[in-house]
Amino acid sequence: MAFLARALRQSNSRLSSCPSVAASCRWISRTAAAGSPEAGAAVAPADPELPPPREPVGGARVELPPNPEDALEVFVDGHAVRIPKGFTVLQACEVAGVDIPRFCYHSRLSIAGNCRMCLVEVEKSPKPVASCAMPALPGMKIKTNTPVAKKAREGVMEFLLMNHPLDCPICDQGGECDLQDQSMAFGADRGRFTEMKRSVVDKNLGPLVKTVMTRCIQCTRCVRFATEVAGVQDLGMLGRGSGEEIGTYVEKLMTSELSGNVIDICPVGALTSKPFAFKARNWELKGTETIDVTDAVGSNIRVDSRGPEVMRIVPRLNEDINEEWISDKTRFCYDGLKRQRLNDPMIRGPDGRFKAVTWRDALAVVAEVLHQVKPEEITGVAGKLSDAESMMALKDFVNRMGSDKVLCEGNGPNPPADLRSNYLMNTSIAGLEKADVFLLVGTQPRVEAAMVNARIRKTVKATQAKVGYIGPPADFNYDHEHLGTGPQTLVEITEGRHPFCSVLQSAKNPVIIAGAGLFEREDQDALFSMIETVAKRFNVTRPDWNGLNVLLLHAAQAAALDLGLVANPAESIKSAKFLYLMGADDISLDKLPDDAFVVYQGHHGDKAVYRANVILPSSAFSEKEGTYENTEGCTQWTIPAVPTVGDARDDWKIIRALSEVAGALLPYDSLSAVRDRISTVAPNLVHVDEREPSTISVEVKPPVKQKVSSTPFKTVVENFYMTDAITRASKIMAQYSATLLKK
Repeated sequence: MAFLARALRQSNSRLSSCPSVAASCRWISRTAAAGSPEAGAAVAPADPELPPPREPVGGARVELPPNPEDALEVFVDGHAVRIPKGFTVLQACEVAGVDIPRFCYHSRLSIAGNCRMCLVEVEKSPKPVASCAMPALPGMKIKTNTPVAKKAREGVMEFLLMNHPLDCPICDQGGECDLQDQSMAFGADRGRFTEMKRSVVDKNLGPLVKTVMTRCIQCTRCVRFATEVAGVQDLGMLGRGSGEEIGTYVEKLMTSELSGNVIDICPVGALTSKPFAFKARNWELKGTETIDVTDAVGSNIRVDSRGPEVMRIVPRLNEDINEEWISDKTRFCYDGLKRQRLNDPMIRGPDGRFKAVTWRDALAVVAEVLHQVKPEEITGVAGKLSDAESMMALKDFVNRMGSDKVLCEGNGPNPPADLRSNYLMNTSIAGLEKADVFLLVGTQPRVEAAMVNARIRKTVKATQAKVGYIGPPADFNYDHEHLGTGPQTLVEITEGRHPFCSVLQSAKNPVIIAGAGLFEREDQDALFSMIETVAKRFNVTRPDWNGLNVLLLHAAQAAALDLGLVANPAESIKSAKFLYLMGADDISLDKLPDDAFVVYQGHHGDKAVYRANVILPSSAFSEKEGTYENTEGCTQWTIPAVPTVGDARDDWKIIRALSEVAGALLPYDSLSAVRDRISTVAPNLVHVDEREPSTISVEVKPPVKQKVSSTPFKTVVENFYMTDAITRASKIMAQYSATLLKK
C-alpha cells in the first residue's frame, strides 16, 4: 500500500508540473457560489495529493435549494460535496462521481436495504454502513475505496453467490447481468462454499414473464415494483432463512398491465422475458431508439433487432412521458410485426381472389378508377397508426382530386379541431404530479393509456390526491370514488348539487381528464361544454394552471386534428364511390355502397382487407421515419430499426407515386419536403421533442345549444392487449388475452 501511495504522489506531481495538463484541469473551489442552482453539485479537492474530482454519475445535475440551511456538506473520499438535506450516503457518493454497487436499491422504489452490497466506511462508525439506507449528515466523512469497504463487499458477494446456480451460459440475462458485472468488479477470485446449493421451485407468472427462482437473490425489487408502481399485491416474500423465496401468496398469474417491467428491474436472471427466451444474446442485437405507437402516450422505447427481425422492445428513459416503464402491450407486441404482413401490391380478380401484381399495374388500376368517379365521391381515411407525413400527403392528394372528405378514425363525427386545447392533455403527463384532485369523465386510463395511469397512481400514492370517476364500472389500481355512469352525474356537478363539488372546490390544482371516447358520441359538443363549465366553476383553468385535459386513444389522433383531417365519417363513407383506407381497420364500413371501389394501403392483412379491391403494402412504424404527436402535444420521431418487408413502401411515397400516375402531382419528393409542407399547416409538428403549449381559450367558443343525452358512457377499449393491426396480429398478445379470459 505504501508503494501505491508513493506512486500516486509521483504521478500527481508529474500531472501538476505539466503545463498543458494543468491548463486543461479546472478546479472548482468551494465558495458561496457553490450553493447556487447553476453550480449544481460543487465538488472540490480537500487534499492536493488526491486525484481530481469526478463528474456526477450518469451526468446527473443536482439543484441545491436556494436556502443554504437546506443543504449540507459531506466528504466523499476526501472531496467536499454539497447536497440537499435528505440525501442518502449513496446519493451523495453519486453526486461525487463514485458509483456504489447495489442490487436492491432502485431510485423509483422504496428503500429496502437488504442486499448489503452498497456498504461503505464512515468515519467514527464501528462497522461499514449500508449507504442506500443511511441519511447523509453534515460533515460526514465517507470512504468508498478502503480495505474495509472492499472486504465487506467481497463478503456480501460471496454470500450472494453461495446459492446462485452456475447458469450463466444458458441464462438470458448473460451479458447484461448486474450480478455478473459486480462479481467481476467487486467480488473475490474464489469462493469457499462447498456444500450443496439450494434450489427453488419456479413460479408461473403467465405467458410474459419467465421465472427461474433458483437464481433469485431476494433483492425484493419485483415485490416493491408490483406493490408501489403497478398497484397489484401479486408478489411477496415467503418463508424465512434459507427457505425464503419470492412468490405469489396463492397460485395465480401476475395480471398487471405493467408486469413486463419486472424483467428490466430484476438484477439477475430470475425474471426474464418468456417470448425472448433463448432467442438471442444482447451483444448480437442492434438497438434503435424510437417511440411506441400502440397508444397515444408515445412511450420512448429501444427496438432491438437482429438482421431483418425485431427481437425485443425495451423502455428508454424519458422523465416527461414514460419515466423508465412501458406497458406490456408496448413491450410484447413486436411479434405482430412479422405476422400477417402484406408483402406485394394485389388486385382482386373477377373470381374474388387477390392476385399479386407490380406497383405499376396496381397504381394504374387505382388511377383509372379515380378518373371514373366524381370528385365529391372520393373519401380518404387515415388509420390510428398513421404518421403525420402520410396524413399530410393523403389530405393533399384527396384535396387535389377535388374532395375535402379526409378523416382519421377515432375522431368522431364532429371533432373539436378549432382549438388545440380542446383535444390535448394541457396539464402535460409530468404535470399531473402537481394535481391534488382528479375528475375522470368517460375514460379508463388503465386500459386507454397505461403510462398516464401509472403517473396518476404515483400522484395518488405520494400526495393522497382524490380521484372521482364518471363512467361504467372499471378496475382501478388506486383509491377512487365512482360518482356515476353517465352525463347525469356531470349535470349534477355542473349545477353544484353533487357531494364531489366540495372536493373540487377545496382543491388547489384540480384536474379534469375527459376520454377521447366522448368524440364518438352525438352529444359530444354539449358534454365538452359542460366539462368546460365545471372547469370554469372550480378554477380548473386559470393563468397559472390548466387542468382541463383530453386523453387521446391513438397515436395518429393529435396530428390528424392538427392537420385538419376532420370530415364526418358517417356522411363521407355513405356517399363514397372511391374509398382510400390508409391503415384504417376499425372504421365501420356498413353504410359503404356495394359498388364502391376500396383501396387498402397498410402493413397488415387486418379487418378492412376483406372489403378491398386493391391492396398497397406499406411499412410499419419500426421500418420508417415518421412524425407522431402524443396526447400532450409533444412531437416525436420514429426511427427505422429493420428493413421493410417484401415490396412495401412508406405511406407518403405510395401516395406521392399515385398522385403522379393520376395526373395530380404532389409537389414534394423527399421527407424533408413533406415536412416543409407540414410546417405551413401545423408548425408544431416539426419541432421534435418539444411540447407546444396550447392557449386557454374557452371564452372564444360560441354557445352550444345541443342537449345532453342520458345514454351512459361506454367502455372504449374492450381488450387492452389487442387494439390495432399490430397487436391483433401478435401471437403473444393473443395468448395473454386468452389466459386472462380463462381467469
